[in-house]
Amino acid sequence: MPDRHLFQVLVADDDPSTRAFLRSALAAMGYAVTLADDGAQALNLARTTRFDAILLDCRMPSGGAVDVLVALHADPTAASHHAVAMATSAEVPTSLRQSLIEAGFACVIEKPCGVASLANALTATLGVHGDEHALDDHEAMLAAGDLATMHALRSLFRKELLQLVPELASLANDPTTLVERLHRLRSACGFCGATRLAVQTKALQHHVIETRWASPPALLRFRAELELALAALA
Repeated sequence: MPDRHLFQVLVADDDPSTRAFLRSALAAMGYAVTLADDGAQALNLARTTRFDAILLDCRMPSGGAVDVLVALHADPTAASHHAVAMATSAEVPTSLRQSLIEAGFACVIEKPCGVASLANALTATLGVHGDEHALDDHEAMLAAGDLATMHALRSLFRKELLQLVPELASLANDPTTLVERLHRLRSACGFCGATRLAVQTKALQHHVIETRWASPPALLRFRAELELALAALA
């Protein structure tokens, strides 16, 4: 499991059981977790502490998710002004999901959420830990069988990535095609030992399946991983 200890996550929810679950799940994944039990406390913490991501319940005393995010974005001096924001709710009708996305949330997580869904959402937007290698020659050699085949596969892989980068903008508006493209890319990553990109691709693929859209923060993170892989392949 990638070490994510550098990522700080704020979880705000007025339900003790939900807070306990999210704290336990995120801590098990390696994230550093801070808890808040209402909107006022969440906003205070976000203003004074730099978090990489904030998970905000839609309905809390002293301000729900939208109230907190609007206030946070209105304060450019807030330590977590640019944190990735995710909304959580027990009910997520299409109208609510759309309004939360328009308010600036990277995604909406329906409760009770599974650990896998939570992991995909965070990895898709925050990325893989910096210590993970872009290319693993040992894994690539195991898949290819010999050095010449490995180099040939990586040459084809590089061409595929170069083609994908300019297509991301259009794929963002076509979630079904994006999911299919990511599925193919995961296979190529395995053959070429592109371990970091494989993790990011899987997270984005499942995140898009679950949320039915590709958020700008997730696409930005994915593009960064594509460019990192291309630099390693050069």
